[in-house]
Amino acid sequence: MSMGAYDEDEHERREQQASKVDADFDDERTIYRGEVEYDSGDSTEALLSQFEEIKSK
Repeated sequence: MSMGAYDEDEHERREQQASKVDADFDDERTIYRGEVEYDSGDSTEALLSQFEEIKSK
């Protein structure tokens, strides 16, 4: 069989695989505990100023 030739058996096998529903997974939600911190950084004006400076180069 040449490259790109139509293989009906392979097509049917792939259709069957695609139509199966995999329900074998843990349906419980994962609970994450911890903290998240972020640095808000510079003010909006400072960031816009920096952006304009970069853009002008």
